[in-house]
Amino acid sequence: MSISEENITRIFLDDKELILIGTAHVSRKSAEQVKEVIEYEQPDSVCVELDQQRYQSIKDGNKWQDTDIFHVIKQKKATLLLVNMVISSFQKRMAKQMGIKPGQEMIQGIESADETGATLVLADRNIQITFARIWGNLGAWGKAKLLMQIVFSIFSNEKISEEELEKLKSKDMLDAMLQDFTENFPRLKKPLIDERDQYLSQKIKEAPGKKIVAVLGAAHVPGIKEQIYKDHNLDRLTQRPPKSKVPKLIGWAIPLFIISIIVYTFMSNPAAGTQQTISWILWNGSFSAIGAAVALGHPFAVLTAFIAAPITSLNPLIAAGWFAGFVQAYFRRPNVKDFENLSEDVSSVKGFWDNKVTRILLIIVLANIGSSLGTAIGGADVIRVFLENL
Repeated sequence: MSISEENITRIFLDDKELILIGTAHVSRKSAEQVKEVIEYEQPDSVCVELDQQRYQSIKDGNKWQDTDIFHVIKQKKATLLLVNMVISSFQKRMAKQMGIKPGQEMIQGIESADETGATLVLADRNIQITFARIWGNLGAWGKAKLLMQIVFSIFSNEKISEEELEKLKSKDMLDAMLQDFTENFPRLKKPLIDERDQYLSQKIKEAPGKKIVAVLGAAHVPGIKEQIYKDHNLDRLTQRPPKSKVPKLIGWAIPLFIISIIVYTFMSNPAAGTQQTISWILWNGSFSAIGAAVALGHPFAVLTAFIAAPITSLNPLIAAGWFAGFVQAYFRRPNVKDFENLSEDVSSVKGFWDNKVTRILLIIVLANIGSSLGTAIGGADVIRVFLENL
């Protein structure tokens, strides 16, 4: 019996044979090949491109029912949870089109390792550390551009055939994709691809036994082939980037500047100071309320966004969206069914707005975005009135 060597890379390192399987994360053929290779090779270890968090998520089946929405808001994780759901929805939609589970090749790797008695190695870096290093490498414009591109790509109705998906695993196509990726987000490639290539390489060659099968996204194979011969410091690769003090300083400097201008104007011209105050309240409150309304928030959530925005914009530690989200959760608290339907609802725009969980998250995010816009416009108007009354 023999197996197809397509998408398989064999590396002999010291006394070890490393067998890399380059897969597409929503490909039926990839899952079938993983099963075939592990059964044929009978490796000592099977490495999968998962960390403990994603492995547990696969085992538990994403127990959304256990999510405490109030805890999510308090921990300021609403935006992160929403982005995770949006990214997850893309894979689910693609996998549904193919008639398979997302990440089926990783699930197959786990199952085949258990069936053959191989040691399972979770070879990828913690996803939260990767996110932190990605976010730390992007400026304000880069973050906005990335979020917009993610949202637009997720809600695209573009279809892709399984044949086209399989072509994505060829080296030429991958080189072209990585080239485009580098041009669009040059800072993103290092933490998302290059660093993880190094981390995966080290974990693979440290796996116990002399024959190792590694189940990897095809995009990582070229990098791992290069990095596997080098030694990499895993502690260095898992360090969270130090937080810059600049955003915090700006966050406090802007409200202090606005308050100072309004106070000074009040002292010299009370009527102009009153005009500034009204302008600040209306611009901040209106834009934040519009954000909550666009997310189809409860009337009291919209009202809360309007009232909270002018105040929270002067304090970087709090945000209008959080208050609006709390009110929405109080009046439209998600039930078990909403959490159970999350995996299906996040695969469409309508589902995002209909599900009570994602609607709360949308209200938080859109109310905060509206408040930021209101701060910019209202602040500019405050300065305009100040200059006119010098």
